[in-house]
Amino acid sequence: MFAAIKARLLTLQRRLAAIYGSDISTPEARRAAWWHFQLMDHAFLRVLWTNLHQVAPGVWRSNQPSPERLRHWHDKLGLRAVLNLRGESLQAFYLFEAETCRDLGMIQANLHFYAKWPPSRDKMLELISQFRTLPKPLLFHCKSGSDRTGLAAAIYLLVIENRPIAEARRQLSWRYLHIENSKAGVQDHILRLYARAHDRSGVGFEDWVRSDYDPDQIGASFRRWQAGDRALA
Repeated sequence: MFAAIKARLLTLQRRLAAIYGSDISTPEARRAAWWHFQLMDHAFLRVLWTNLHQVAPGVWRSNQPSPERLRHWHDKLGLRAVLNLRGESLQAFYLFEAETCRDLGMIQANLHFYAKWPPSRDKMLELISQFRTLPKPLLFHCKSGSDRTGLAAAIYLLVIENRPIAEARRQLSWRYLHIENSKAGVQDHILRLYARAHDRSGVGFEDWVRSDYDPDQIGASFRRWQAGDRALA
């Protein structure tokens, strides 16, 4: 029953986004998109809660920033680039962010990750490439800044900062409102499987992604893990 209700609400949200949140070219459209951003994208919940944390020097993570917050962080942190892990979209959150980045002269890069299943190999490698090429100070975010952003922060520490796996895995924690015991725990499982491979062979994360990473196998392994199988087969 709850799954059916959730599906209907998501369908309603998509319909409302198509009607009210897909245009900011006129004053009337901007007002409608602003309300869509506040209510349907839950921006009102992020007025005080930013989930802003420094990952490494010149690198920050957060939840979805409003235009006002982006301007503030541009001035305060000197942001030069924003990496949006929600992907390009015709919804208000993206339109407002893209407009603000253009106005401030910041680079906006976009990758579409999901909270509840593993990214493709190509997207993982593209993320690493973006981390290497985007100028700093850099901000990256998803919607809540908890799951997709947590995985990205862990990857940044592993690949760019060459930090230990245990330290990187702390980017997925309650501190950022990430709940491991949920479907979003698949993000933790990616790092869990990598840690096992690293213990066996010392392989680096990027090399592991290129040679052994398989999102379908990781998804299946995670479902077994949730069912109580701790063998990591």
